[in-house]
Amino acid sequence: QVQLVESGGNLVQPGGSLRLSCVASGFIFSMYTMAWYRQAPGKQRELVAAITIGERTSYEDTVKGRFTISRDNAKKTVYLQMDTLRPEDTAVYYCNVRWRNQDYWGQGTQVTVSS
Repeated sequence: QVQLVESGGNLVQPGGSLRLSCVASGFIFSMYTMAWYRQAPGKQRELVAAITIGERTSYEDTVKGRFTISRDNAKKTVYLQMDTLRPEDTAVYYCNVRWRNQDYWGQGTQVTVSS
């Protein structure tokens, strides 16, 4: 059974930093691309960052240069380091894997950027 468990969300001031973590189980972690999505109130869920099995990374335009996705295959964990946070980064952040042609999601972790 695929499980994704996110953590690390919090309230932070503009310009601050957070690191999100997502621990995976139920599949061979090292063989799959992992991704982070976010969903702000009243908006559609959007792809924030992804990392392939070869550790090639990609980012949504507004987070390039501020966010960094990484993975630790031994720990079956994917991270999202978020720096220089802005109020518009406020959202629930979700970990994602596409396993056997089906998308799996964690429960989400709330990130709020506000003074």
